[in-house]
Amino acid sequence: MSQLDHIPGYFPDLSEDVLERLAAYKELLALWNERINLISRKDVERLELHHILHSLSIARFIRFAPGTSVLDVGTGGGLPGIPLAILHPEVNFLLIDRVGKKVRAVQEMADQIGLNNVRAEQMHAKDAPGPFDFVVSRAVTRLPEFISWVRNKIQTDQGNALPNGILYLKGGDVYEEIRRQAWRAEVFPLNEHFKEEWFETKKLVHLYP
Repeated sequence: MSQLDHIPGYFPDLSEDVLERLAAYKELLALWNERINLISRKDVERLELHHILHSLSIARFIRFAPGTSVLDVGTGGGLPGIPLAILHPEVNFLLIDRVGKKVRAVQEMADQIGLNNVRAEQMHAKDAPGPFDFVVSRAVTRLPEFISWVRNKIQTDQGNALPNGILYLKGGDVYEEIRRQAWRAEVFPLNEHFKEEWFETKKLVHLYP
């Protein structure tokens, strides 16, 4: 099974079962990527750092309460949804993508890992059945457009430490995009929590009505 080099140091409280599932996912994602282009081929050697740990960075700011519902838009190879689902077995995740072969691969990986809290479906975000407590994604489009897709999908009843809304992983200058939309926004620079140079420009944007 694939060795995890970075995750245990940042998440020392994770159980052996969780670490084993994350390692299994890393291995499955690499195998599936040989058949289907789920992530950039040049990034395969950095799967854990650039993709799995990046996805788990959301958990540095919020641990979802049991019963929370999460929509992952443009999941691709199951990111950030599958790593977060492994950490949160009592949280329900719907992972969506417009590419059917990616959705089938994601569901197969989730099933092989034994994730009963993950469902993968082929659809556009506008067609996702709501409401959800949180919508997560990794930079599938500009923020104003993304908000227009999911603005009516957010559950009003609150049950988590952060207000219900969007948790969006994005690099570069996000502030111009934030100014172009009406939702409230918080920006969490990831380089304050992760020492690797790759995180220098990466941010988590929390948007909520």
